[in-house]
Amino acid sequence: MIGGTHGKILHVNLTTGQTHIEQPGDDFYRLLVGGRAVIAYFLLRDLPPHTDPFSPDNLLIFAPGIMQGSNLPGAGRHGVGGKSPLTGAIGSAEAGGWWGHEFKRTGFDALVIRGRAEKPVYLWIKDGAVEIRPAEHLWGLLTAPAQKAIQSELGDKRIRVAQIGPAGENRVLYSAVMHDINRAAGRNGMGALMGSKNLKAVAVRGTINVPVAGRKQVTEVARWLGANYKELAAWAAAGIGRGTQDSLMNWAYFGALPTHNFGEPVFEHPELLSGERNYAMFLKERDTCQACPITCKQVFEHEDDNPYRKLDPAYGGAEYEALAAFGPSCGVEDNLAVLKANELANAYGLDAISTGAAIAFAIECFENEIITVADTGGLAYRWGDGEVVVRSVELIGRREGFGAVLAEGVARMSKRFGPESEPFNLTIKGQELPMHEPRLKQAMGLGYAVAPVGADHMMNIHDTDFASEGGGLKRVNAALSKKVGPLALQDLGEDKMQVFYTDVNWMHFQDCAINCHFYPYEYGHMAEAISGVTGVPYTIHDILAVGARAQTLSRLFNLREGFTADDDKLPRRVMRAFKEGPLAGVEINEESFNWAKRRYYELMKWHPDTAEPSAECLRELGLEGLLAEI
Repeated sequence: MIGGTHGKILHVNLTTGQTHIEQPGDDFYRLLVGGRAVIAYFLLRDLPPHTDPFSPDNLLIFAPGIMQGSNLPGAGRHGVGGKSPLTGAIGSAEAGGWWGHEFKRTGFDALVIRGRAEKPVYLWIKDGAVEIRPAEHLWGLLTAPAQKAIQSELGDKRIRVAQIGPAGENRVLYSAVMHDINRAAGRNGMGALMGSKNLKAVAVRGTINVPVAGRKQVTEVARWLGANYKELAAWAAAGIGRGTQDSLMNWAYFGALPTHNFGEPVFEHPELLSGERNYAMFLKERDTCQACPITCKQVFEHEDDNPYRKLDPAYGGAEYEALAAFGPSCGVEDNLAVLKANELANAYGLDAISTGAAIAFAIECFENEIITVADTGGLAYRWGDGEVVVRSVELIGRREGFGAVLAEGVARMSKRFGPESEPFNLTIKGQELPMHEPRLKQAMGLGYAVAPVGADHMMNIHDTDFASEGGGLKRVNAALSKKVGPLALQDLGEDKMQVFYTDVNWMHFQDCAINCHFYPYEYGHMAEAISGVTGVPYTIHDILAVGARAQTLSRLFNLREGFTADDDKLPRRVMRAFKEGPLAGVEINEESFNWAKRRYYELMKWHPDTAEPSAECLRELGLEGLLAEI
């Protein structure tokens, strides 16, 4: 058994109440590592083709990586996956916090859940023991009271809870699985999948140490981080930065802050939503994830007699994506309304990106008289109306009134509202576009298009001019400090396409390991750390191959489910140039986009027209043996 693993995968069938333990061989761990690759493998192996996402046969998979439980800074994340109710493609979302570390210490490497309980239940896992407990008394609770009730019932405040809120119970198609109340595995609707199984929560407590083969190697990487994070992660480090919130002002400077559903070139008053202003008005304290010294998480608090203007610190604070989705994308300048919308998303268990995007889509349809108050239950959807945005989040979480329509997501709403709404449908593979402007970040736009899960905000790879052996945000900061313009796809060329290919595999590796994308680790640090954890020597080439395996397995699953290379595309709106603003005249050239997509397939050793992985690809990645079981 290699280090970083217990050699045990826990399987739970909620229909029968039975559990069993699978003990994979070392190659399973060595090749896949964890996270997205493990999720794709189990979906290919155990899920019948074309299964309805809400069928009891669908799998809900919690997949930490080999790094979890090692106490390496940045390794506090884990993956949650299944077949997505939102897209029908592979669903895979990551969350930080403490749950993944605690789960690994229960003695298992992953959790695979199938079936559907007759009544609401939750799982209680402690040091190798598994119990299915009734949860009817928890059904309907918001995430903070639900976690408190579970910890009280089990008599331990140190228990970590992964759960759904009312949005997941009501099968909102972009509902999230929430961890520690305010850490969301948000994308792809994994909360709806969990709700379809009548599973309210997975509570974990563990005291079993995860074996680490070469502690000295891991410690050396951790020491490097400790000596350098205040400089290299100054954007977030305590006393220096304000986390991802501060990037809002940066993107506004470049004209890259998505405004009015990506339809306008400039958000007039970004300073009203800035991290600086939010911190001055509402900051209570800083928070962090397991074994992380950076403390990039903010906790906001505000007292007000109006419950829609009060901020509960239990729900943390907004990241950039939520600020932009509820703010500029909806035209809202009221920072308290934006932060309250984020709080309600955490309380109800919603993906903030898709929630804000759904509301922005509805606003644009309303402004263009495609829908009226007769359709919305009397609510007038107008740009800049923070009260309507806040109210809509609550309606979505409860699936009440027009919230039941918004809960279906933008792609389905567009079909409902008719072809006039199609120009406002900013989705890829059915998932709403994150809050990064492809016209500036054109390589990231390509990353959106080819991502297996639909538009993926973790593919932060726009700045390939500055690529080196290093973490993505380090290069983003380098790009921002140079005040560069957009890197057009026609300027990529062969050398930069090689860098793009490498960067994408790096990002996917981190979603297997699983490590925080915002850490300034370089490729060599991760090769050293995973070698130390496992006792297996990994080179930089080896860790990039892990990312390639995750992509290839995900591609094989999507192809099986009916997706093709034609689904790897960008919405037309974000390819067209603005006439005004800092990005005036900047477009994504369709010919260059198609060339870059095709070249990426070739570098992956997929068929350049169909994106089908070749026999050479499977052989070089060592997947032939694993796929022989499928």
